Amino acid sequence: MEENIILKISTRIKEIRRERNTTVQELADLAGVSKGLISQIENNRTVPSLMVLIDIISALEVDLNQFFKDISANSQLSPVIIKRKSEYESFEKEQALGFLYQRIFTKTFKNSTVDIVLLELEPNATRPMVVTEAFEYKYILSGKVDYTFEDQTYSLSDGDSMLFDGRLPHTPKNTSDQKAIMLIIYFFEQNGNSTTK
Repeated sequence: MEENIILKISTRIKEIRRERNTTVQELADLAGVSKGLISQIENNRTVPSLMVLIDIISALEVDLNQFFKDISANSQLSPVIIKRKSEYESFEKEQALGFLYQRIFTKTFKNSTVDIVLLELEPNATRPMVVTEAFEYKYILSGKVDYTFEDQTYSLSDGDSMLFDGRLPHTPKNTSDQKAIMLIIYFFEQNGNSTTK
């Protein structure tokens, strides 16, 4: 389905790389991009430009038609899209211990992609600072979370929300002894430019 195209691309890249026992660094070297960019693409933190995507697929030595065989948009989508809780897709992100991500929707519009995710944070869940090539909206459904940026920390509780540029290094921490749950909406803009951070 259309809303899953970006996710399918990132997942397919990761699957093929692992099938070929290629490291992230090796793929980055072959594609002429940075290791960080490959990691961001595989973890759905950035949307690659078309040229970068083609370079990555070529580096994986996969035919373009074969790569995109099962990745197609459905032009007959209903104006109302429903996804049941049982259909949410769990996924992992790099170096994130105690983080349970569940993808609700990914939807691509003309020049942007919206990715809606539920994140459950276990007490003392840890992750290094990360950057995302998107604006991020966070809404705390339950629990308490400290969001740390390079020079400041913001404390959020049930019902609090925030919006920020994901290119600012950031990381959340569950500051209580109870699980924290938040709704996250990522807004990716596809402007043809791609970062290699």
